[in-house]
Amino acid sequence: MNFDFSDDQKMLRDQARRFLTEKCTTKVVRKVFEGEHGYDRELWKQIAEMGWLGTAIPEQYGGLGLGHLELCVIAEELGRALAPAPFSSTVYLFAEALLLAGSEEQKQKYLPKIASGELIGTFARAEGAGAVTPKSIRTAFRGGKLSGKKIAVSDGMDADVAVVLARSSDEPGERGLSLATVNLKAAGVSRRAEDSIDPSRKHAEIVLDNASAEPLGRPGAGWALAKSVLDRAAVLTAFEQVGGADVCLAMATEYAKTRYAFARPIGSYQAIKHKLADMYVNNELARSNAYYGAWALSTNARDLPLAAAAARVAATQAFDYAAKENTQVHGGIGFTWEVDCHLFYKRSRELALSLGPQRAWKDRLVTELELSNAA
Repeated sequence: MNFDFSDDQKMLRDQARRFLTEKCTTKVVRKVFEGEHGYDRELWKQIAEMGWLGTAIPEQYGGLGLGHLELCVIAEELGRALAPAPFSSTVYLFAEALLLAGSEEQKQKYLPKIASGELIGTFARAEGAGAVTPKSIRTAFRGGKLSGKKIAVSDGMDADVAVVLARSSDEPGERGLSLATVNLKAAGVSRRAEDSIDPSRKHAEIVLDNASAEPLGRPGAGWALAKSVLDRAAVLTAFEQVGGADVCLAMATEYAKTRYAFARPIGSYQAIKHKLADMYVNNELARSNAYYGAWALSTNARDLPLAAAAARVAATQAFDYAAKENTQVHGGIGFTWEVDCHLFYKRSRELALSLGPQRAWKDRLVTELELSNAA
């Protein structure tokens, strides 16, 4: 079985890399770090013009109708460039939720606006510290109204619409949860900016006070739908992480070749060689798991939950290790604001937490492996 991308997909990758190399430099990222807005609006407009927002959206809804493999290719390049744009919130989470559970009316209402860049979406799940569980969800969705508080909502200050995981009945556990869409600019919604590890991926606290909302998917299916959305997002995010990890390895390698200590390149010392070798091994392991996830996502395979968890764990570990060791290889200057190492470290930490803590995904991986072996 050939898990590699096709020639057309590789051409798309090369095109995306050229575009982002020119339009999304670290100067653009730093501008968002120091600015008030949560993303670079000009870059977002240009990404929309490239058609990337509609990569996996069917043509009947204004998208390109290509597929998830092409979206994985673009995700990796966005990760390499540390793109300061609400792409993951809008495309990996909000759009995927609509494609999975939206009615025809909801798809016609939202998907064309996503594809054109007119609408920014997000997914509001967390309500407290720790992993999101059915017991942790207290936001209520009754009679078409939402009331409650969501925290750490990615791109929440800039989003126009959110999918919210809420309790819609008195049924215990998962059976009482549903998804709903809410206009974040409507009455009954207030937002407050929260500090985030990566200022180019800003977060918000969203308070819902009897805000009008409409159901997304079947009542009581919210938890299952949320897990499916996160599986899809985990694969796409894994490609972002692989892209970032690859850049960290390239940065560290280049610096090790040119930085001299005691009249020798530091890359000639065994300790540095071992760091770079370990980074490479972790990156390749993460890439192989990401490719497996891409196959499962593009074919809607039965083992998508297993593939998504494996990709999520491997890619998170690879990016985290590569970002930290890249800083170490750069030595004293690696910790300074002027060098780009910290940009990648902050993005690695942000992506590691964006879909829930690592321990939750490790537990999910073990569970899926047990189910797979039992079958």
